[in-house]
Amino acid sequence: MVIKMFARLLVLSRYIMILPVVVTLIGAISLIIYQTAVMAVGIRDTVEDIAISTQAVKMFAIGVVEGIDVFLIAVAAYIISLGLYTLFIDENLERPRWLMLKDLEDLKANLVSVVIAVLAVLFLREAVAWDGSQRIVYLGVATALIIFALAFYLSKHKGSPP
Repeated sequence: MVIKMFARLLVLSRYIMILPVVVTLIGAISLIIYQTAVMAVGIRDTVEDIAISTQAVKMFAIGVVEGIDVFLIAVAAYIISLGLYTLFIDENLERPRWLMLKDLEDLKANLVSVVIAVLAVLFLREAVAWDGSQRIVYLGVATALIIFALAFYLSKHKGSPP
């Protein structure tokens, strides 16, 4: 009797995962809304200034790339939220084929894919703002090594190169 009650408690305890699901979903939505507002203000300011120059375009491009970076982080939070929900609460939730997860390894693989994209965008931001110094070489090599390691992880996880 006690063992059955304990087993039932363990089964029901999976619903505690609703907390990280809700928090990561709120975080994703908040990032999307906030970054949308930031980009809208940036676009408005650019249009109002009507500064047509190479420097102005470069600064606007950097703002757009930074916005993309924030949106990618929001996507990662959303994937985690949806993934945790489907793994712990309701595996029958309707979702895109690419979000079909069998286990936590699949969730980690999705997250690693987004991290690779974020790292690429971070390097792109630095490349756009590049001042001609050698510093970018070190950043490029470090970023490439991290991306290579993460891609290697993905290739081992999925059984084929990403």
